[in-house]
Amino acid sequence: MNNLIASKATKINLRDFNSVPMRTFWITSVAFFMCFFAWFGIVPFMPDVVKDLGLSPDQKWNSVILAVTGTVFARLAIGKLCDKIGPRLSYTWLLLLGAIPVILCGLAQTPTQFLICRFFIGFIGASFVITQVHTSLMFASNVVGTANATSAGWGNLGGGANRLGMPLIAAVVISFGIAETDAWRYSMVIAGTVCFLMGIVYYFFTKDTPNGNFKELKEAGEFTGIKKKDEVSFLEAIKDYRVWILFIVYAACFGIELTVYGTMDDYLQNTFQLDRITAGNIVLSFALMNIFARTLGGFFGDKFGKMKGLGGRVLFLAGILTVEGIMLAIFSSLTGLVIGIIFLVGFSLTVQMAEGATFSVVPFINKKAIGAVSGVVGAGGNVGAFLAALLLKSMSAGAEQTAIALNQGLGESAVKAAQAAAAAAAVSSGYLLIGGAVVLCGLTALAIKFSVEDEKVAEQELEQTAEAALIPVRS
Repeated sequence: MNNLIASKATKINLRDFNSVPMRTFWITSVAFFMCFFAWFGIVPFMPDVVKDLGLSPDQKWNSVILAVTGTVFARLAIGKLCDKIGPRLSYTWLLLLGAIPVILCGLAQTPTQFLICRFFIGFIGASFVITQVHTSLMFASNVVGTANATSAGWGNLGGGANRLGMPLIAAVVISFGIAETDAWRYSMVIAGTVCFLMGIVYYFFTKDTPNGNFKELKEAGEFTGIKKKDEVSFLEAIKDYRVWILFIVYAACFGIELTVYGTMDDYLQNTFQLDRITAGNIVLSFALMNIFARTLGGFFGDKFGKMKGLGGRVLFLAGILTVEGIMLAIFSSLTGLVIGIIFLVGFSLTVQMAEGATFSVVPFINKKAIGAVSGVVGAGGNVGAFLAALLLKSMSAGAEQTAIALNQGLGESAVKAAQAAAAAAAVSSGYLLIGGAVVLCGLTALAIKFSVEDEKVAEQELEQTAEAALIPVRS
């Protein structure tokens, strides 16, 4: 039996803090949480930032777009880096260096400085790729989808938890006598400092694989999961058409989740006449579903894999992605609060399950280049967010300008009300278009195929895993 397969964890025991796989699971989940917390940490303070730095509406939108653009480049590069030096060192350096723009964001004095920081803060979004690579190296095939989905879901939670966490940090800062207008700055500095400290923790308390770190294993001539003669180049790995289908698939789930995070507050206020606090709490609840929703996607991906092989994983992915698109499309046309929230919850559940299901497929595309494949697929999420944000920005800007032109002379409050209504209608139309595109992506996922040899290898690994864990192969 392959030593790496034998040493991988065959179950997820959340009370286990001693074994290398579970200790790594916990640390990588917390690190991912902190990265996403810092990445979107400025969102609750945007009204203060706009006032303090004098951001124009265009600059405000550009800050959202730049934050997801930087991540595209980082995710493409970080996957191959994981294959080369291992996830432990990759994560350590990402946390240490990524903390710098987070801290500098709190020190920005001009709109340009702020936008530059937002671009480079986006690089810490590459933490997702390292988390997926690290858990893929730590967990056996019978639970790898669940492990990937759970660590990613709990990390993703940071992107919504900051809606509550950052204002709490600001409140503590203010209690020490800091001016309320400067609280957002100190909060960003604190978030960046925590990321830096997390980098130190990652270096000293994790390993690349259950058997040890890449460097030491290579020096000892031991097998690390990828033999030197079997290593494949990044270009060779991305020639596989399945990588690019998964790129599109992840754009249609994680990319859309990011876009909804950034636009749902205003949409709820303008469409359902909610106050900012209520709308923010609903979005926070949406984010909190990451505690279990992604895990469900990975869990069912693993279950379908046991029942129907690798093709079963793809079938579940295609199905849940299609349902996600339908949920968003229906939500976009609703004006009743109760039914709207029901479909928003349905969308939240399915979009996060689709993300988990995607990375229950990724580890089986190319086992010799898990990092490269994870990096490309992960970057797809941010490309999706970038394109969706551009669509909504262009539709909203055009609608608002038309509303202003049609309501000139009616008074400032009337013009603002018309602007808000026009923006909501534009975003509604945008959500409908995006929902339709997601359905098409779900159907496209069915084009992912695995060879008979791929299925045979996966079956053999499942049998080896079952033998090691004394569990039944089929469910």
